[in-house]
Amino acid sequence: MTCLLVELQTEELPPKALKKLSEAFARQLTASLAAQHFLEEGSATTTYGAPRRLAAMVTGVLAKSPDEAFKQKLVPVKVGLDAEGKATPALTKKMNALGITADVSELLRVNDGKNEQLVYEGVRPGVELAAGLQTALDAALNNLPIPKVMHYQLSDGETTVSFVRPAKHLTALYGEEIVPVSVLGLKADRVTSGHRFHTHELISLRSAEAYEAQMHDEGKVMVSFEARRAKILADVNARANALNAQAIVPEDLLDEVTALTEWPVIYESGFEEEFLEVPQECLILTMQQNQKYFALEDKEGRLINRFLLVSQLEAKDGGNAISSGNARVVRARLADAKFFYDQDRLTTLESRIGQLKNVVYHNKLGTQAERVERVKAIAARVADLIGADRDEAVRAAQLAKVDLLTLMVGEFPELQGIMGEYYALHDGESETVAKAIREHYQPRFAGDALPSTPVSLAVALADKLETLSGLFGIGQMPTGDKDPFALRRHALGVLRMLLEKNLNVALGDLIDIGYEAMGTVAGVKDSRAELAAFFEDRLRVMFKEKGYSVQEIDAVLAAHPATVIDVPARLDAVRAFVALPEAEALAAANKRIGNILKKNEEQLPDVDAGLFELDAEKTLWTMLQAADVDVKALYEKGAYTDVLKRLAPMKAAVDQFFEDVMVNVDNVQIRLNRLALLDRLHRTMNKVAELSRLAK
Repeated sequence: MTCLLVELQTEELPPKALKKLSEAFARQLTASLAAQHFLEEGSATTTYGAPRRLAAMVTGVLAKSPDEAFKQKLVPVKVGLDAEGKATPALTKKMNALGITADVSELLRVNDGKNEQLVYEGVRPGVELAAGLQTALDAALNNLPIPKVMHYQLSDGETTVSFVRPAKHLTALYGEEIVPVSVLGLKADRVTSGHRFHTHELISLRSAEAYEAQMHDEGKVMVSFEARRAKILADVNARANALNAQAIVPEDLLDEVTALTEWPVIYESGFEEEFLEVPQECLILTMQQNQKYFALEDKEGRLINRFLLVSQLEAKDGGNAISSGNARVVRARLADAKFFYDQDRLTTLESRIGQLKNVVYHNKLGTQAERVERVKAIAARVADLIGADRDEAVRAAQLAKVDLLTLMVGEFPELQGIMGEYYALHDGESETVAKAIREHYQPRFAGDALPSTPVSLAVALADKLETLSGLFGIGQMPTGDKDPFALRRHALGVLRMLLEKNLNVALGDLIDIGYEAMGTVAGVKDSRAELAAFFEDRLRVMFKEKGYSVQEIDAVLAAHPATVIDVPARLDAVRAFVALPEAEALAAANKRIGNILKKNEEQLPDVDAGLFELDAEKTLWTMLQAADVDVKALYEKGAYTDVLKRLAPMKAAVDQFFEDVMVNVDNVQIRLNRLALLDRLHRTMNKVAELSRLAK
């Protein structure tokens, strides 16, 4: 199985985009080759991506695509042939356009159900790999997810090329042979560049199969992104273990460092212990964000004054110069952080509150100071609902946004809330208030931890409710994929807090509280209905991801549970109900009852047993009365599964009713009484979920 290698060697590619660029390049190249039938069964693609190259190797590639039988519909017979059966100008023009030179007598006549069509049946000859690869290469480059295009001139000084970065070499090898393709002003060859510092001569690749090994041995380049990533992670962890420490390795930082190095080498360095007086979150963020270092912590999770860095140089002195140089660089960074921290603590959070009136929150929703007043009002009422300390919730809400004015958060916005906690504790605020300042942003992302105390929950809910109410009120709700204010995340955060913290609070009450607080803002419309529907959509997504079916979710949400924490138990009850042998018939009957009741526009009386004429009515009424007693008791206990199971014995009576009883009779009194019976049955059946949504 002959291998095909394509490599585009460039100047340094954007590190945060490298992984996606390399994967897209290999995927598009392979897809195009497959669409042109150049790949044998069992063909596989290896993706390569390094700071200065995108490459892919595909196994099982044909030197020429196979001939392909095909049929081409031309024109209707009545359009293509004249009275004598000769080709009309319309047919001749169509055939010329398609490059078909067959005689009219060779054309087939096929009835497509509307007209008799002229069809050409022939064989499309295969094409050479060079032509197919040119098509595939053009498609791959045209479809790359380039974050920002660069325009540059070729060596002729006249031709302008657009690509993510200037391209230097194009390599295309089929086995040992060069495939004559060209892109970006480059013609394919077998040469490429190795490591920028460890090699100086161009590398002549022997074959496609030898690419990875030859680049490693001669070029000092690990071309596989995944191999480099695995090596960095293993070496970082090994070096950390040798220091009796553990490395802090965020996935995105590991990916970025992998994209920055062709030949990763790990070195150790450090900083003065005095900097450990600064909150470790500041130090870690400084090292990660500014320097791409891996911070180290001891076995108890405390930051130590050592760190690991990834270079792509094998230093002759063992890395002493690299380590000391990086120590000097990080010392300046950490000194800035220490300065910010020391300066910020000279001014209390409370004394900064007034400055929030100078910070615009939204041009239609006022300043941060005005927003804080709304969050305080919401937090007070939410605290009462969930049993949190009202005064502490209000105090935390008042101080929650003040750290936005500090030097540290100004430099590192990611530390908002975190620095607020440190500064609040320094100012003598209670631990509960300080923790709420930190946690009121949670959950910040999917899977993030939730606020840990009732006060933190109250402020977090208030903050998100104010955001949702205000932005929905001014028409800034998400549309399609666009959600610039992360309102979906805010809504999911509210729902997660209600569910996972088991808060017995009606979502409708929270929405009301949010909009009542917005009442002081001119131009904010009452969008409670839209926001409630938005929450319901988020619930659907949330429970669908948990494995519940669309029908199960629809049935439960159609019953409009008062509290979100009721939803999981109702869903489980519906799932248990669906497994009953009587479920399908009862769901169908429920749907039929709903349709009958929708057509009635008259006021229904109470059920009068004295008006029953048929045994089927009497039997159903007797069973319904008994079921109502049981259902009420079970429902009040939250035993929703038992509620739905209690309906099962009624199947026979319901079936008999519809078989024997005509509901819409001429006698108005009898008709309304029968409708009242069905209405009562409908309400009983739909107490937990709207069963008609389960009907097939």
